[in-house]
Amino acid sequence: MDNTERVAAGSAATLPAAAEQATDAAISEVEEQFTRLFNQVGTAMRDRAERIHPDLQPGGYKLLTTIVRSGPTHAGALASMLYTDKSVVSRQLRLLEDMGFVERRTDPTDRRASFIAATPEAIEKVNEVRAADQATLYRGLRQWGEEDVRRLAELLGRLNEVTR
Repeated sequence: MDNTERVAAGSAATLPAAAEQATDAAISEVEEQFTRLFNQVGTAMRDRAERIHPDLQPGGYKLLTTIVRSGPTHAGALASMLYTDKSVVSRQLRLLEDMGFVERRTDPTDRRASFIAATPEAIEKVNEVRAADQATLYRGLRQWGEEDVRRLAELLGRLNEVTR
């Protein structure tokens, strides 16, 4: 029994059998495309990290881009944003500090705490990588036309609601 059959067997019959099978086959195709997309994203993350620094790992890249995007923030807030454990963030922050990409700044409202901030060098490098990748995305999606791009955005929004 494949995954499509398992899902179909476990769900209540709400559609006629043929329609349900066709829908399940279409969902299986979507799942396959997501698998391919996630594999490409993983490869792209490794490439982006390497373009920032040869020793930067994808997890460190994700953390660094979050800091650049959000501005100075607490380590606990970063862990929440990335849905990860504080100890993982702490280890990655030490590596980013050693590479000169982040610095700690004392929180003026709580001198025991510190903000994590990206250095100017990190901001510049992340923005360069982001601009190059954004240009590639825009170049590709412009070929689709506005209607298709808006439809993609709408469908992704609906998907985000379903997967909450």
